[in-house]
Amino acid sequence: MGLHLHRRMLLTGLGASGLVACTSTSPVVVPRPGFLRPGLAPLITDPSRISHITVCTRPFRAAGPRIEVERVGDKRVVHNYGHGGSGWSLSWGSGAAARDLALDAGTREVAVVGCGALGLTAALQILRSGARTTIYAAERTPYTRSARATGVWSPESRIADAGAVAPGFADTWETLARRSYATHLAFVGVDGDPVRFIDTYNLRALDDRRRAVGPVPQPGQVNFIHFGSRLDDLGPDGRNLTDAEHPFPVARARVYPNLTFNVAEYARQLTEAFLMEGGRIVQQTFNAPAELSSLAEPVIVNCTGYGARALFGDDSIVPVRGQIGWLAPQEEVTYGINYNAVSMVPRHDGIVIQANGINEMVGYGLDDETPNRAETEEALAMLATLYI
Repeated sequence: MGLHLHRRMLLTGLGASGLVACTSTSPVVVPRPGFLRPGLAPLITDPSRISHITVCTRPFRAAGPRIEVERVGDKRVVHNYGHGGSGWSLSWGSGAAARDLALDAGTREVAVVGCGALGLTAALQILRSGARTTIYAAERTPYTRSARATGVWSPESRIADAGAVAPGFADTWETLARRSYATHLAFVGVDGDPVRFIDTYNLRALDDRRRAVGPVPQPGQVNFIHFGSRLDDLGPDGRNLTDAEHPFPVARARVYPNLTFNVAEYARQLTEAFLMEGGRIVQQTFNAPAELSSLAEPVIVNCTGYGARALFGDDSIVPVRGQIGWLAPQEEVTYGINYNAVSMVPRHDGIVIQANGINEMVGYGLDDETPNRAETEEALAMLATLYI
């Protein structure tokens, strides 16, 4: 895409004040020549590129994901929920653990409640183990909270509180993460790119530009646990770049290949595989545990995510609000960015923009899913400074 075209397309009007009128006097953003080289095209930061904004309520549990058995009436219920911001990342490992518990008593008929990332992966693994499997869900995957996920490998994102986990949790988490990672890799290179590696630039701002963009953190403090060092042997390594190796006006840059999920395509392929291999999906809503007795299956795997708070009265689930701004797809942008607490991830269904804020307490305890356009505009304005 030539420089002349960018002069016409990269209209700024950045920030909330520049969006009040169409006759903004803000200067046109013209990318420096370094961005015109193949493979590192400039992001178009014109706010008119925002196609929509979605908000996800992530289900955090201080003790970590709930993967255990409970008796509800005459049903054996296997819980599989409460993964914070790690649902897609840990889905295959959690699904395998739920499968083992579901089939432990020798049953050959299993119901899975929920059709998000955890429901799909658990149901597919149960089905492939030889059990008749039916998913019961109020909505298909494109309308679940899982569809509003960022779509990056983040297995320790708000996974637990270090002071509330049981002994051995670190080992359990590592097993879930490694099992999931191995299965995700099997989808790399598959038609439709359900999973792929994207070069992502971690950028450190110059001193006069350094600030965290995003909402103000909520009061209080949770000691979110981090186990990333346990997985250091997984995946390709990142490296620090010299100034000559990147075009960004920053103090320091590091690039690493980041495992990324094309959520829409990934979910489509999992759903298609489940149905083609003999699984069923039935639309059904449950408002109380007693309603599960209406199902014919003796074993039920509960993968309702944040919905388990209301369905099972589980007050240990704390909502964590997370907002994504979606820009219209830009095929030539093939790299991601982390800069001043703003992340950008290119996906086939759009460019994902997030203002993450100064720490992980941002959004904690908030269940409001009303989109905030100003938040996305602020993130875009910060990214625009990288291209001037």
